[in-house]
Amino acid sequence: MSAAGSAERAGPPLWLLAELTYRCPLHCVFCSNPLDYARHDTEMNTAQWLDVLSQARAMGAVQLGLSGGEPLLRDDLEEIVAHAHRLGFYINLITSGVGLTEARARALKEAGLDHIQLSFQDSTRELNDFLSSTRTFELKSKVAAIIKKLGYPMVLNCVMHRYNLPHVGRIIAMAESMGAEFLELANTQYYGWAWLNRDALMPTREDLADAEAIVDHHRARLAGRMKILWVSPDYQDAKPKACMNGWGAVFMLVAPDGAALPCHSARMLPGLDIPFVQRQPLREIWYDSSTFNRYRGSAWMSDTCRSCDEHERDFGGCRCQAYLLTGSAEATDPVCPKSPDRPLVDRLIAKAGASHAPSEHPLKFVPNAARHGALVYRTDGNSRELCATSGMESSCSASTV
Repeated sequence: MSAAGSAERAGPPLWLLAELTYRCPLHCVFCSNPLDYARHDTEMNTAQWLDVLSQARAMGAVQLGLSGGEPLLRDDLEEIVAHAHRLGFYINLITSGVGLTEARARALKEAGLDHIQLSFQDSTRELNDFLSSTRTFELKSKVAAIIKKLGYPMVLNCVMHRYNLPHVGRIIAMAESMGAEFLELANTQYYGWAWLNRDALMPTREDLADAEAIVDHHRARLAGRMKILWVSPDYQDAKPKACMNGWGAVFMLVAPDGAALPCHSARMLPGLDIPFVQRQPLREIWYDSSTFNRYRGSAWMSDTCRSCDEHERDFGGCRCQAYLLTGSAEATDPVCPKSPDRPLVDRLIAKAGASHAPSEHPLKFVPNAARHGALVYRTDGNSRELCATSGMESSCSASTV
């Protein structure tokens, strides 16, 4: 497919995710930031971010996510929010809560912030703090109360994996007690640091079935009071996800250094000529760049995908997942039962089932830990260590399974 042909069919980037910084006070073992984030340590200044927002809105973008790292570490966050509000964006702050005082939450609300998504790692202090290698559970609880007090929509998020799936009922009870209107239980997607830690994080099918039954029970009980979103794991579901609703279809991510990407993990894919917003207009990047046209439409798909009735709904699945598991971004997503590479996924799941599940209270908080057993924390030091050599691809990109 030619770039021009793709551009003719592409609509505007309706959803813009601005990753304002890779700096973060947390060290989560499932972070979606790239393993080599320490290599990309420059950040765009305020004027550059405001220009990106203006260009995106002029193209038709309506939803703005402010993320990181931890976006609250940007001193200009209120200015960015105010500009986005004047442009007419619906603005969502995605945060750990660290740095969100009542005064700052009020200032952000006055600037025009619409929505705050607050992350928890678990319903218990021990596991929440262990998984992030920080003492943040009490702080997060206080921030949740601030969000509720100031009248923001109360949205909690918890990434699910084998450590906290047994606590799903308690996580729901915690959200209920905090007055949350929405709770997102997002099963781990294996990219970035979660890919590195997949053997420790991946649950068994039985773990997931038990947890989903509990979720279904509480979803019915809380109907009309709290909406619970259960994001299914495609490894076990054996169903490719419609990643970003299609490559270059509605979603654009801008990284802290100005790299423009079709998804959170696309930077690791080989052969992409990554565009930067400081060098090209956003419209040109979206419609004409080889990166955003690389996997638009269906011409790039394998015969397996193109001949499947689902390809217009799942868009061939995830390119980053295909690359991580097979070494080829053009391969059929291996989670699909029709993929010849599906045995790779089945082996990962079987490996998880054969290993020992974490016990109920196995965890001892170690301040500023870089590693704990099989887990590698997201730290600047670990990022530099993993990607210091010319063999970066073996650590930060595709890996044998």
